[in-house]
Amino acid sequence: MRRDLMDILACPVCKGPLTLTVEKEQEGEVVTGALVCAACKETYLIQESIPNLLPPALRQ
Repeated sequence: MRRDLMDILACPVCKGPLTLTVEKEQEGEVVTGALVCAACKETYLIQESIPNLLPPALRQ
């Protein structure tokens, strides 16, 4: 996931702002980490550079 996407991403549940936590970054791209909503405290994992922004009820 590119860091510049943070400007347009919002929590899919409450539309609140997301905070990025990076575990692994490669060539300027976040490979693993998480997006955390400041408002509702929901966490969305980033795996293989892809953020999983599905609401909790739709995740497997």
